[in-house]
Amino acid sequence: MPDTPPNPELLRSLGHLVRGLSALFWGLPVTLLVCVHTCLQAADTEILRHLGAFPPLLTTAWLAFGLWQLRHFQKQERIWIRALDRARMISLVLVGLSPFLFWWNRLPDEAFFGIALEVMALTGLMFLSSLNLVLQRLAAMLPDENLRQETRYFCTLNRYLLIGIIILGIVLYGMVQFPELLSELLSHLPDRWSSPAELFRVIGPGGFWLMVFLTLLPLAMTMALLWKTKETIFESIFTSPR
Repeated sequence: MPDTPPNPELLRSLGHLVRGLSALFWGLPVTLLVCVHTCLQAADTEILRHLGAFPPLLTTAWLAFGLWQLRHFQKQERIWIRALDRARMISLVLVGLSPFLFWWNRLPDEAFFGIALEVMALTGLMFLSSLNLVLQRLAAMLPDENLRQETRYFCTLNRYLLIGIIILGIVLYGMVQFPELLSELLSHLPDRWSSPAELFRVIGPGGFWLMVFLTLLPLAMTMALLWKTKETIFESIFTSPR
């Protein structure tokens, strides 16, 4: 019996899907590195300073492109498309906010740029959470029960972790912005920490690196899920009967 000819439309949609997953897999760590570098780079010594706001704009657009590629797969599935559209909308907000990293680095005393930077950090965490939901919806449509179970478990874990990171970030932000709320706590600390200025001098940069470090865990698990999903699709393409 002759082999069944492959469906050209399905193969094209799977090609877009694999390209989108690959773009997201490589784009996530590159975007984090570029955004942190742009935010912290010195005014006259860093390599990327000559490129201005272009590097973070390019890397965040890279993520938006990856999600756009996923749009070609299973367009009739409303739950999948709804989750994907939500992630795409957040990615576009991320692209729009990315130049503020460079502008804030040049004018750190500008309050508007600082607010935009905080909104971008929150948007980035929301994007990672929405991406996990996209992966969960995608795995539900793939014929691999192990992948579905693993994706469901780790995506749920990632979303709880991201909620915890957001709550911690809000607490740290409140500690810096409203020091009078901590006057009772400071009164019980040693004398060297009894001054809000001294405490917040340490909390400021320490809180930033703490948030970056905590984000690495859900980021790494999301990348692992992206890679495994892509490999599952490759396997289904090359091992399924034509």
